[in-house]
Amino acid sequence: MNRRQRDQIAPTKPVYACPAVPRVRNIANLRICERSGVRDVSEHDRDAVVIEDDPDVRALLVELLQQSGFAVTDCSAGADGLRAVRERDPDLVTLDLNLPDLDGIEVCRRLRESSEAYVIMLTARPDEIDRLVGLETGADDYLTKPFSPRELRARVAAMMRRPRRRNTAATAPPPAASAQDQSEIMRLGELEVDLEGRLAHLSGSELPLTRIEFDLLATLLSGPRRVWPRETLLRTVWGTEWAGDGHLVEVHMGNLRRKLGDDPRNGRYIRTVRGVGYRLGTGAATEGE
Repeated sequence: MNRRQRDQIAPTKPVYACPAVPRVRNIANLRICERSGVRDVSEHDRDAVVIEDDPDVRALLVELLQQSGFAVTDCSAGADGLRAVRERDPDLVTLDLNLPDLDGIEVCRRLRESSEAYVIMLTARPDEIDRLVGLETGADDYLTKPFSPRELRARVAAMMRRPRRRNTAATAPPPAASAQDQSEIMRLGELEVDLEGRLAHLSGSELPLTRIEFDLLATLLSGPRRVWPRETLLRTVWGTEWAGDGHLVEVHMGNLRRKLGDDPRNGRYIRTVRGVGYRLGTGAATEGE
């Protein structure tokens, strides 16, 4: 067998040769549909925007999300992604940290000014600080490349099981509570939480809480005398067992505390139980306030 014959029967290189990630199929078809603007949305209940500069990873994400029932718009740059989010008002956004025009952190910050979409940040950077900054900026979760398609599907499915608060609710003033719906509004000191409307007010001013922050607060309020271990909060708020990183709870709880104006060492609304987790405070002002 000569060299030319060996080359002819040699297997082709996979499009995305990452461990535990299957080969991307029909990439050309995906691109053709996107360019032509033809997309069958009758089979999709939800919208997603993929912001990713790597064409192979982008195609993989599009395929995975379409298989999960999403109508997908994909973009290769941050500015285009922000425009797509404004136009589509998606339920989910996957966001690459390294983009050619805007840093993923900046894209997430701008996105959070107008959108309440779930955001999964994707990063190839091994540094923990990048993941923490992404979560503090408003991302709901992160995945490190290379990632497992099964894990991505599990995380997306867990997010979709949580209710999605619409921006329109945040623009209207909170209605006065009647005797009929008093049971749906919980008060703790100067904090008032409308569980059905998913609104929280502190001293009469609405708190700009993300979905996860609101869910954490509502969970603590559901058991005012209970100590909530981090693992229990992960299962209750994130809705599945996959979230094994305690930083997810710590970072989002830290963001919630800052918005409540709480002292981490002796909070009015959230108390840390060292080595275990968190519990609800009394709502009373601490000494020195």
